[in-house]
Amino acid sequence: APRNVRLARALLEDAVGRQTDRVWAKETISLTGLTALVEDDFEPKGMKGQEEASQLALKKLDGIVGLKSVKEFVRSLYAQLQVEQQRREMGIEVPGGPATLHMVFQGNPGTGKTTVARVVADLLKALGLLRTGHLVEADRSALVAGYSGQTALKTKAVVESALGGVLFVDEAYALVGEEGKDTFGREALDTLIKLVEDYRNDLVVVLAGYSKEMKKLMDANPGMQSRFPTVLEFDDYTAEELLEIADQMLLQDVLHLSMDANERLRALLHQVSPKPNTGQGDATARASGNGRAVRNILERAKRNQALRLANGGKHNQEELCTLVAEDFDGCIVGST
Repeated sequence: APRNVRLARALLEDAVGRQTDRVWAKETISLTGLTALVEDDFEPKGMKGQEEASQLALKKLDGIVGLKSVKEFVRSLYAQLQVEQQRREMGIEVPGGPATLHMVFQGNPGTGKTTVARVVADLLKALGLLRTGHLVEADRSALVAGYSGQTALKTKAVVESALGGVLFVDEAYALVGEEGKDTFGREALDTLIKLVEDYRNDLVVVLAGYSKEMKKLMDANPGMQSRFPTVLEFDDYTAEELLEIADQMLLQDVLHLSMDANERLRALLHQVSPKPNTGQGDATARASGNGRAVRNILERAKRNQALRLANGGKHNQEELCTLVAEDFDGCIVGST
């Protein structure tokens, strides 16, 4: 009998969840709509559609260059959530409720943190754990106001805009500053932590930033460690991975390299890739070894190509779509 009660409760909770999605999608609110369950609410979402959406998200994950350990975690998380979903459908209750899904992504800029956050959002939506699966990006300027008392309201508005999806807070360590004396930033962080708990069933928050600064932030705020139990390290890309990223970018731009240009680009990417003895906090390490550095090189090369072709009259398709070695002259790498 107790198992039947748990199964009935699980079926009812799923129906209420589908009712919420249905009312939300219609964008109209009425007393009947909010209080009545209809037959469709008791029909499970099509497993085929759910599986297709999940596989599409995992395909995006596989398309990301590098990040082996991050990919392994996301796949293990997906497997865990699938099993938990099946347990709920069988009426098996888990003490303490579902696991906390809030995360910390740490590493240098341009290492795929936002892209992975989008994949996680897609997977959670496919599993029915998020209503919309949209991603809202924010930083200190989006959360902190210029006057006392307004920061909490501003932070709350950003959080509410992300309900049903994922809130991605970049450079989260900037909320409290180096010495933690930023009262406005502290107000934003305290408000965020409270709202994370209040909306834990309708929101996933990802805090992102440099590894060293994020560790300081977590160590200085013990309450965050329990609310953000998952910390993923995004390593800098190797020279070969940077070249793979470059190939993808060139394909999107309908460009290709001459043989000499390919060797020239390879040499440049070896030059900017992280060196074994370079510390993570070093400015050079932060400015290189990432996708943005590759984009900067290619953008400069494209401008050089345009200047080279500008004085030559009309050109054929091959000339317009080919970067040559000299196009990479002066492509000094920096991170912006």
